Amino acid sequence: MASFDLQTDLGQDPAYRLLANSPVTLFHRANRMASTLEELRKLRYQVLEFDATTWSQLAAMHDQLAAAFEFPDYYGRNFDALADCLRDVVEHDYGWDPKATGLVVVLNRYDAFVEAHPESAQLLLEIMAETSRGAALLGGRLICLVQSDDREIAIAPVGATVVPWHDAEH
Repeated sequence: MASFDLQTDLGQDPAYRLLANSPVTLFHRANRMASTLEELRKLRYQVLEFDATTWSQLAAMHDQLAAAFEFPDYYGRNFDALADCLRDVVEHDYGWDPKATGLVVVLNRYDAFVEAHPESAQLLLEIMAETSRGAALLGGRLICLVQSDDREIAIAPVGATVVPWHDAEH
């Protein structure tokens, strides 16, 4: 996928609007997330959704990510291994359909994971931001959307970039 087309109205492109601010965007309202995902699916983005309420144990998070991204059996189920395997995903070795416009990783009810494992929750978003930058360098688009039931969730900047709320959440 080439970079965004400057000859089009980029303000109307939901992926551009999301990535222009940060590779990670917060949502509170599930209906706003759903409408954004609908727009992205119409543009042929591949969407992988996760329910972070099931991640009370880090092993569950690693197992679900490994299954959805189709990681190889040797995946080490730790954050270094996750970052390594996501680099392979960016190269379309597995987990990302190269015919898709881009890849959207959706982390629903992330506040539950932040509450259970605050440092790991922050690290996962850092890895997603780093992976998105790596994808952009290779002409890919990886977007991470984070839904929180807690409007007061505290997410530190990822990759030295503030994690903004979606425009419609203001």
